[in-house]
Amino acid sequence: MAQPVASPAATRRSDFSPLLREIKAAGLLERRTAAYVMAIGINAVLLGLTWAGLAVIGSSWWALFLALPMGILTTRAAFFGHDAGHQQIASSRKLHDWIGMLHGNLLLGMSYGWWNDKHNRHHANPNHTDKDPDVGEGVLVWTLEQAEGRKGLEGWLSRNQARIFFPLLTLEGFNLKVSSIRFLLERRRTEKVEIGLMAAHLVLYFSALFLILSPGQAVVFALVHHMIFGLHLGSVFAPNHKGMEMPDDDCNWGHLEKQVLTSRNVNGGLVTDWMMGGLNYQIEHHLFPSMPRANLRFAQPIVREYCESIGMPYVSTSLIESYRMGLRHMHEVGEELRAG
Repeated sequence: MAQPVASPAATRRSDFSPLLREIKAAGLLERRTAAYVMAIGINAVLLGLTWAGLAVIGSSWWALFLALPMGILTTRAAFFGHDAGHQQIASSRKLHDWIGMLHGNLLLGMSYGWWNDKHNRHHANPNHTDKDPDVGEGVLVWTLEQAEGRKGLEGWLSRNQARIFFPLLTLEGFNLKVSSIRFLLERRRTEKVEIGLMAAHLVLYFSALFLILSPGQAVVFALVHHMIFGLHLGSVFAPNHKGMEMPDDDCNWGHLEKQVLTSRNVNGGLVTDWMMGGLNYQIEHHLFPSMPRANLRFAQPIVREYCESIGMPYVSTSLIESYRMGLRHMHEVGEELRAG
């Protein structure tokens, strides 16, 4: 089970510079703005067609089938917001902020500022329980120390977290909205643009649903849409770090160790790459967060070869095996509570 590590590797600091030079020489850090414009445009058109289809079908339970493409396409929109946060698309930070807010706040109802702050802290210290918000103690726990002493509902969740992980992901879409609203309300005097875009999203989204569908159908559509969105988005990010090394403050790792040893790639072809938005090349993304997502697969063989040349473990598995590794880790963390 992945616990905070203490090994000879904890004090080793491998040189990242040769790898960075090779990646730069290959042109893989250069922005692909035109490709992003096309991809964002295609996604926007497909979303528009989905809404048009909803309007054509009208007040019918058959309209619920469109919640599936709506969930997939809004996940694609989340990927573009993610890329804007990493400054992958254009040369202007202000433009990136607008791209992020239009995709996050307006299109998804998710605060770009909240998510960007959280995600940047994750990138700075992946899998560090005190510094990475993605493995902080919450509904789920990631270390024996976090699980210790949990009772009642929290204890039940910890004991069964591996079994209920994927069902819980269906709630992630709602969690993103609630967390965003709470974040913005606490900063209502300084985040007026984000609040305005978020309010516009809520008004436009629910107005459209209630104008097209009956009240019951509108509520069910919104529930199914957000459940698919949460499950899809969570399934993309779940395999990346769960069950990998969890460094503590004693680990004197450099950038290379910190990002490679805590991350896992998912093997796959074009379908896997598309469904996971290219973020299945998680090691490369963590090493080069400003690299356009479409370039990650080209960087992968370079990074793997470099890691092998210096004797650094490089983990890349199938999608099913990546889920199995993560769920096994979650199961083992809750084992002590089940035994008690």
